[in-house]
Amino acid sequence: MDFSSFRLLAAGADLAMEPHARADADGVELRMDFAADPLDQLDAYDGELPVLVTNRVAWEGGEADDTAERLDALERAVEFDAVTAVDLELDALSDEGDHDAGRVADHAREHGASVVVSTHDFEATPERAAIVDRLERACAYGDVGKMATTAQSSDDVLAMLGATRDLTAAGETVATMCMGEAGRHSRAVAPLYGSRIGYAPVDPEAATAPGQYDLSTLRSLVEQLESE
Repeated sequence: MDFSSFRLLAAGADLAMEPHARADADGVELRMDFAADPLDQLDAYDGELPVLVTNRVAWEGGEADDTAERLDALERAVEFDAVTAVDLELDALSDEGDHDAGRVADHAREHGASVVVSTHDFEATPERAAIVDRLERACAYGDVGKMATTAQSSDDVLAMLGATRDLTAAGETVATMCMGEAGRHSRAVAPLYGSRIGYAPVDPEAATAPGQYDLSTLRSLVEQLESE
């Protein structure tokens, strides 16, 4: 999946959503940690949109156990032709333990898949310098550094947007957003500052993170802002 420009992904746990996403999405994020039989879904997948796979560990806001099996499933997932990107947690990649996610990143690249390295803060948004520092670390491990934080105020969103602009101007590829109601508009605005990935559910009732717009709404907002 090419992240040289903004890509809007339909996020969810069931690839059956893909036909309903084609009009607005550039790809699909399969949340394997939420999904029933995700590898079987990938095996049966005959959709048109490329797939990014995420198997989010529980300590980073997902539902997957922190085991070697979680990473084994991601390794198998990137072997499917439709899977062109994988999301891995920054703290898993920088962990020197037995279940280091680096092997998944290597395996993904061997199969032509991009690596998105993500970090989340479900409580707050750090200061701008701290955001830049963490995203730089993510970019060092991946093809895209992704950061999602929880905004308590407009100042938090400004810190995220400023960091996004700083890193984009420095030549890094990042994906950023603020979660929660105070940060919701960042999902539409961040692409103007250089963010390369947006996430949205086809069905607003199937949101995978706080403050997500539904897919068609986010596509419309992004396109309107980009045309102004």
